[in-house]
Amino acid sequence: MTITIYHNPACGTSRNTLALIRNSGDEPEVIEYLQQPPSRSTLQQLILDAGLTVRAAIREKGTPYAELGLDDQSLSDAQLLDAMLAHPILINRPFVVTTIGTRLCRPSELVLEILPHAQRGAFTKEDGEVVINAEGQRVTPSA
Repeated sequence: MTITIYHNPACGTSRNTLALIRNSGDEPEVIEYLQQPPSRSTLQQLILDAGLTVRAAIREKGTPYAELGLDDQSLSDAQLLDAMLAHPILINRPFVVTTIGTRLCRPSELVLEILPHAQRGAFTKEDGEVVINAEGQRVTPSA
């Protein structure tokens, strides 16, 4: 069983997602996509398998999105993919792939939908939000 995470260690959401994977007892293949960007075909497949549009898979905050004019709605998917491959920081993160499915895990708890094993213990996100209780059960935020 292989789990792959396209990870940015500088991103809190990505770190929380990786920690949730490990809290299930699995050690994923970690691809630091800023150093090892996916191929065009892999990126297209990740986006397709996650049920996203190319535009929905682009990260705007902290990227050259505006400077590159990527808010231009007339740009094609091919042009957006070209930009993402030229500037991997534009790839939203973290993408996680398991045999159950592929998700862009924003928020990090989305990874729970595709993990093959249950959580083994409590988990609290870096911001202090409790996600998993001591029994390994999902904690739903109170409204």
